[in-house]
Amino acid sequence: MNKEWSLDILYKGLDDPKYKEDVKIFEGMSDFLKSEYDKALKLDDVNKVKTLLLAMEEYVGLSYKLFAFTMLYLATNGDDGDAMALRDKLSRIDSGCTGIDTVIKKELGKITNLSELCEKDSLIKEYRFLLEENIEKCKHMLSDAEEEMISVMDSYAGSAWGNFRDYMTSNVKLDYEDKELTLTELRNLAYNSDSKVRKAAYEAEIAGYKKFEEAVAFSLNNIKNQVIEIGKRRGYESPLSEALFKSRMQKETLDAMMGAIMEYIPKLRDFYKAKAKALGHKNGLPWYDLYAPTGSFDREFTTEECRDYLIKCFSTFSSDMSDLMKEAFDNSWIDFFPKKGKLGGAFDYELLGTGQSRVLTNFDGKFGSVDTLAHELGHAFHDRQIVDQRILNHDYTMPIAETASTFNETFLGHYAMNEADDNAKISLLDSSLTESLQCIIDITSRYIFETTVFEKCQDKFLMPDDLNEIMINAQKETYGDSLDPEYMHRYMWACKSHYYSSYLSFYNFPYAFGLLFSQGLYALYLKEGDAFVKKYEKMLHDTVSCSIEDCGKAMGVDLTKPDFWRNSLEIVLKDVEEYCKLTNFR
Repeated sequence: MNKEWSLDILYKGLDDPKYKEDVKIFEGMSDFLKSEYDKALKLDDVNKVKTLLLAMEEYVGLSYKLFAFTMLYLATNGDDGDAMALRDKLSRIDSGCTGIDTVIKKELGKITNLSELCEKDSLIKEYRFLLEENIEKCKHMLSDAEEEMISVMDSYAGSAWGNFRDYMTSNVKLDYEDKELTLTELRNLAYNSDSKVRKAAYEAEIAGYKKFEEAVAFSLNNIKNQVIEIGKRRGYESPLSEALFKSRMQKETLDAMMGAIMEYIPKLRDFYKAKAKALGHKNGLPWYDLYAPTGSFDREFTTEECRDYLIKCFSTFSSDMSDLMKEAFDNSWIDFFPKKGKLGGAFDYELLGTGQSRVLTNFDGKFGSVDTLAHELGHAFHDRQIVDQRILNHDYTMPIAETASTFNETFLGHYAMNEADDNAKISLLDSSLTESLQCIIDITSRYIFETTVFEKCQDKFLMPDDLNEIMINAQKETYGDSLDPEYMHRYMWACKSHYYSSYLSFYNFPYAFGLLFSQGLYALYLKEGDAFVKKYEKMLHDTVSCSIEDCGKAMGVDLTKPDFWRNSLEIVLKDVEEYCKLTNFR
């Protein structure tokens, strides 16, 4: 089993003649698109639409392949200057295609007889959902001159404010004991095994925000007001309605999910109360101990043992899943170990048109690394389900993106629990619930915070004290009495980058959706058994060309009603109750 991935299916290397040839073809892509556009305008409706779609396929297919290889190469060779130069060159070429890409999309947005065109041509029929969505998007587009001006000015406004915030938070040095650390280094100490270290790091972090709180507050106010003003001009009712449109989600679905969450939160808080008791706290769990370990799961895995464990686990679910995992381990899909120049963290990357994916991880032999691979291979499984979709039909929305990956984590967690002793069960439940309740309780606090900021920032410039108060109130509403009121996190608004995008608002509720949708699917699996699997695979296949609600209908559930979400939350609640039982809470 190779411990590094192979990218040969794309190109043999940066000096591969085919890579160089494709870069040269890509350099002429803007002219190609313009030529195809001019040709299309002279054709009848069917052939015009077909010509434009095929031209876009050519562009997206080549762009995706070149960027996939270059970005994946850099992910494990981040210090390669030649590769960085090629990445920048590809980005410049791609930006040169933006204008004609927009013109083509606007032309496709003028279609008024789509049903008729779909009846006449199978290619257009395959792209019906994409074309319908594009028509709706075009209704929210301003004139070419206005869109160009917004794009140019955003680089000096919203995006610049976001970059400024990133620069401030990543470069400022904060005082910790007798040394200076970055914000990231301080926050990483939250996972330290020593409680004194965790507490000291938390206190240093909170004190450190004073160094740049006003600068970051200016960033947040200006970004949010820009989003509001541009959204109004594009005809969106609110920033939330724009976010829901981009998520292909109805407001009724969001309300049903959030309503069920608020209904269950008081019961779910027992996890934090039990953890506080287990760690010896009497006034609730202090923020600095949210990630403190309880219990112990000491088993270590080699990469071979990890492969065998995952295949054995998921063979009880689906041979399609276990076969894909075997293929990934045995056929050089995975890059396992940390090394100089390699990115941290983990991700999955679909190799469009090949039926394969690539998975980056930084494997350390602990169960968390096994869980991470299960998660990323869940993404790869989703990739496999859409392999037969046409090139332009490979995008699914952020809320649905974590479905297969989180389902895998849930499945693996319950499998591991069945083999564990009580001490290991506490550790596994602690890890799982910490992550789950971040997606339920903490994400809800962030949703409440962002909603309040959008409401208030139009009438008042929100200074750091205002933002601190809004954040603390949001945390009190969600965490309630489960946290120690002396040790909450009033600066979470400055800490999280998700608030600082001029293009993507409410980068919070999709996390809650992803977790609870997958938990609800797991509840269906427990009920339906083998009959669930093919239905699940078909639903994943269709995620690229349907709404969130249609994904639910494919599984026989109505996501606009709270019952599904309650069933999802019951799965989490059972884990909370088991943790409380094992730690002798109450």
